[in-house]
Amino acid sequence: MGKPCALTIAEAHSKLKNKEITSVQLVQSCIDRIESIDDALNAVIYRNFKRALEQAKKIDAEGKFDHPLTGIPFLAKDNFCEKGIPSTGCSNVLRDKEYVPPFESTSTQRLKDAGAISLGKTNTDEFTMGASTETSCYGVTRNPWDTTRVAGGSSGGSAAGVGSDECIFAVGSDTGGSIRQPAGFCGCVGFRATYGRTSRFGVMSMASSLDSIGPICKTVEDTAIVMNTLAGLDPLDATTGDLPVPDYTKAISGDVKGLKIGIPKEYFIDGMDPEVESAVRSAATHLESMGAEIIDISLPHTDYAVATYYVITPSEVSSNMARYDGIRYGHTVQKADDLVDYYHQVRTEGFGDEVKRRIMIGTYALSAGYYDAYYRQAQKVRTLIIKDFEEAYKKVDIVLTPTYPTPAFTVGALDGDPIAMYLQDIFLVAQGLSGMPGITVPCGFCKNNLPIGLHLSGPHWSEELLLKVAHIYEKSTEWAEKRPNL
Repeated sequence: MGKPCALTIAEAHSKLKNKEITSVQLVQSCIDRIESIDDALNAVIYRNFKRALEQAKKIDAEGKFDHPLTGIPFLAKDNFCEKGIPSTGCSNVLRDKEYVPPFESTSTQRLKDAGAISLGKTNTDEFTMGASTETSCYGVTRNPWDTTRVAGGSSGGSAAGVGSDECIFAVGSDTGGSIRQPAGFCGCVGFRATYGRTSRFGVMSMASSLDSIGPICKTVEDTAIVMNTLAGLDPLDATTGDLPVPDYTKAISGDVKGLKIGIPKEYFIDGMDPEVESAVRSAATHLESMGAEIIDISLPHTDYAVATYYVITPSEVSSNMARYDGIRYGHTVQKADDLVDYYHQVRTEGFGDEVKRRIMIGTYALSAGYYDAYYRQAQKVRTLIIKDFEEAYKKVDIVLTPTYPTPAFTVGALDGDPIAMYLQDIFLVAQGLSGMPGITVPCGFCKNNLPIGLHLSGPHWSEELLLKVAHIYEKSTEWAEKRPNL
């Protein structure tokens, strides 16, 4: 048997239930893996190993593994609040005073209620603002397939942790691609649920009308298992939908015969890496060979998605970041001339450049005289983007696109070029703006052995269909079986 940390959730659950391994052995294997390789990756920024082993011992003593997540170790992105565990959003404004929440996020609470074991916190772009995990106050997370390259962002730590077997699964947040892009860069499965399908309570907000919580896993089956626990109405989050939660693991069966898959012409653009385009088109051909129908479609307002996203998101950032004032918690300063100077010093010292940039853009877009020209106009275009997808889904069942235009880029390659960084999510922001779900799965590797991601998106509440198609594709190809050599 290989190392337990390399197991999937489904494999680990089977071995735990059959007494082939213990939860302590599984947790210790992940701990050993983190301690042996994370200096090279910088994926895990807080280690909760003592408490994790204590929890594993209790679970082993009880000997009940009825739930597929019982005894399974996971990592949580550092914008999830865990009671009694430092949660900083990878920002100096909270790290300086080591903010420790007195409450638990709904997502991590549900996982722990199922018996899953938290190993610690993963690196993220500061308050999730970035596409490379380079804006973190803890430094960049590196890609397990090539440590000269980024892991993606903002959930780069979670993706690198799963991709390198530092944990069995991880959770992240996705605003404009922050689960799916890093999962694609690291050769994992990344899932963004429909807005309102999972709870945002206890997760530090970036853009409240776009943020969605989801898992990063080694397989689609594992993703379905985790979604069974994460999904559902939460009385602490008024944006969650009051819909029954199906058993997603029962959805991943059958075939794709008769399925209509849309290929939008706007997503195959100049500048796309030819190896990425080839791999994605090959994936479409593969699904067609299995009985699906490939249909060319148009999403005409795609060109405006990034610009719209980077008006609406900074506007919501401007509002959400106002709470970090250094008075109730977080970074403080000792000498200030007055209250305004105090705020100025706290936020100047506590926030990084990207957070400041988005606050200023958002505040400007919301200011008197510019609100109608920018924010209101962006919301109108957002509606047009949603209508594009709604019209498309009258003709097709799902939409197939690349996850990103190029494989993972080298660390520092986009320093000083925020616009180029914003364009990293060019294929993913539309789902965030529309509130629709999306999943990325590996569909190949480029010549320098970097993963290529295939992205599938569907109408609101179509999680079952996306998981089904992704699972069928995954099981009929070899890409999910490949692991980095660390």
